[in-house]
Amino acid sequence: MSAYVISEVDDVRDPAEFEVYRSLAAKAIAHYGGRYLIRGGAANLIEGGPPPKNIIVVEFPRMERLREWYASPEYAEALNGRQTAFDRRLIFVDGVPLA
Repeated sequence: MSAYVISEVDDVRDPAEFEVYRSLAAKAIAHYGGRYLIRGGAANLIEGGPPPKNIIVVEFPRMERLREWYASPEYAEALNGRQTAFDRRLIFVDGVPLA
């Protein structure tokens, strides 16, 4: 069953460091079998609030692989500058089982 990372980037404080993070994270995601489904496109708030700023959704083949990616040395390199570069909410969620 697929698993998903949903990232809501709230505030980019250091655009240069954010680009370093994006590049390193993308390489690590690909290495662990993930693929971007949404990467910061326009988001239209229909109900609720507050409005989202920047949404990223990444699909992994299964939750175990997603967790391996998050704990990996490749992704740790990306995380080094993350806290100074931007704020976010990060959510892991299982997909729907195939029928």
